[in-house]
Amino acid sequence: MPRRSRTLTGLLLFTSLTLTTAGVAGIAATANASTDKPVAAAGTHAGHAAYSMPGMPGMAASTKASGDDPDGDGYIMADPPVTGVTPSMEVPPSAYFHEFQAKCAPTHTAPDDPIVYPGQPGKSHDHTFMGNTTTNAYTTAASLETGDTTCLAPGDKSGYWMPSLFNGEQKILPEGVQTIYYKSGVTDYRSVRPFPKGLRYVVGSPMQTQDEFKNLKGTVEGWECGESFKNYDFPASCPTSRDTYLNLRLQAPSCWDGIHLDTPDHKSHMAYPVAGGANYNSCPADHPVALPMIEFKMAWPVNGNMSQVKLASGKGFSFHYDFMNGWDAATLDAMVTHCVKGGLQCDPHGYDENHPEKGAVLNGDYELP
Repeated sequence: MPRRSRTLTGLLLFTSLTLTTAGVAGIAATANASTDKPVAAAGTHAGHAAYSMPGMPGMAASTKASGDDPDGDGYIMADPPVTGVTPSMEVPPSAYFHEFQAKCAPTHTAPDDPIVYPGQPGKSHDHTFMGNTTTNAYTTAASLETGDTTCLAPGDKSGYWMPSLFNGEQKILPEGVQTIYYKSGVTDYRSVRPFPKGLRYVVGSPMQTQDEFKNLKGTVEGWECGESFKNYDFPASCPTSRDTYLNLRLQAPSCWDGIHLDTPDHKSHMAYPVAGGANYNSCPADHPVALPMIEFKMAWPVNGNMSQVKLASGKGFSFHYDFMNGWDAATLDAMVTHCVKGGLQCDPHGYDENHPEKGAVLNGDYELP
């Protein structure tokens, strides 16, 4: 990955900007919009303002050099960056759906996190990994390409991971393939672009409070089981029928700044869409590039008395997940173009059964023809 730029190309600066970094509070610096080298707060670098996503609790800054971040400052730059983009405010043709599904099974568990603690095996709480079978503390964008995958589409070698779930001391893995939706988070679904190679981010935070989890823009219905919804910690009990699972859906931010593949808090380069009128969502001006909105839809085989259910990160409201893009570029582009930009509701083949005349993107082996 390229080393970070010394300028603030593409970033919106204000005349007076309060800078904060993980573990450092109350430090302010003033950046003059006419200069290329603003004064940096402690823990930041000239040319990089420390900025945070509203409503997203902070993450500890990465401070160790890694394969994708050789100087260890937490910034990984897109090469090339995507600049000159204005968020679309156009009204597209009516389409209720604009999505496709990725289906990926759990692969392994480990106390590793190559985004938050790169190159530091065992430093994280335990995670359950899906998709790429090789994901560990040393994972890079390049290493994902050489790994295998449990996703139905061989072209999806992305790493997906989340805190492991326990019932007492027993680790409970999601059962079978799990659904990961790729949707449009903005009204003009035609403006959505595929993920850039190596993009990574964290959704939610292990440090968030129950209210922060409840009010996170990506929270859908909280924890669900049976007829119980909108639980922002684990419910006290769930029906004991064999088909009752503990479920959770959580959506990721889908607006990108076009410059960084990662930032020290693993969040600030991404943002959720903002309301721009009646039932209209668009990307904010400082994160103008619309990308697919990932939505985790997880199901754990646990029910009955839930008093001993916990996450490796703590309470139910500490749930979060990590994503590192490892898609084959041609496969992802074809799926986004046909399903998201095409206004379809696609299965993992890129096929919408309600519009059979549109055909499928992938063949019977979930590969491009």
